[in-house]
Amino acid sequence: MYWKADWGYYWYQLPTETYALMIEVFSEVANDNESVDGLKTYLIKQKQTRDWGTTKGTADAIYALLLKGDNWLASESLVEITLGGQKIEPPKDVEAGTGYFKITYNEDKISKDMGKVTLVKKDKGVSFGALYWQYFENLDKITKAETPLKLNKKLFIENNTPSGKVIVPIDKQKIKIGDKIIVRIELRVDRDMEYVHMKDQRGSSLEPVNVLSQYKYRDGLGYYESTRDSATNFFFDILPKGTYVFEYPLFVTHSGDFSNGITTIQCMYAPEFSSHSEGIRFKVE
Repeated sequence: MYWKADWGYYWYQLPTETYALMIEVFSEVANDNESVDGLKTYLIKQKQTRDWGTTKGTADAIYALLLKGDNWLASESLVEITLGGQKIEPPKDVEAGTGYFKITYNEDKISKDMGKVTLVKKDKGVSFGALYWQYFENLDKITKAETPLKLNKKLFIENNTPSGKVIVPIDKQKIKIGDKIIVRIELRVDRDMEYVHMKDQRGSSLEPVNVLSQYKYRDGLGYYESTRDSATNFFFDILPKGTYVFEYPLFVTHSGDFSNGITTIQCMYAPEFSSHSEGIRFKVE
């Protein structure tokens, strides 16, 4: 349950402060604990991928969370986690209040059964966590990963024709030295996020046209683009929910068989929200 608040410059248009006030209205005036818990859940889930904006907004949000309704901090029971049929025993240094803890398994302790995870929460409130599996793999064999962040990367060859410029997918035309390659990255995000980093790798035979790092504003989205030796980086302070397309040109400098790497994206505020495209390989005649 949420209150649809628009951004603005006036005090009553600040989203976090307005949202905290609506929690107070439902608790003090309506005395509706069920709605209050729904509003609290949304507020905490928003905090997962964003910040609360200002110190005043943070103070108001904390006040609203502790005001009324069920006291989520009163219970010390943790979520029961079963990994591969084995119950996880939390360590002794569990963080007070949040119940946060972290467990790491080395390679020799990992099995296929660990892909089956069961979570049981017996008390009220909201909980969230993440499971990471880190391993080495050839870039060409990496397949697409879909999370709340979805990436789709394609390479095109730009041709000059009598009717104008035309782009052709690299699998439909042979690549030769001097060709202009257009990189197209399609990004889909299903919720508002902040502090997001996207890194697009490129093959060693491709040289970027845009070599100056600069802030850009395109289609309602502002971001900082930084070109490095082996990749182009995109930094987003604010990434609203929606679909975005990024394009930039490269030139082919020499022949050979090359890996173009992958495109990765991750929310720095919530590292569990990450994704990557599939690996691309191309040959230059």
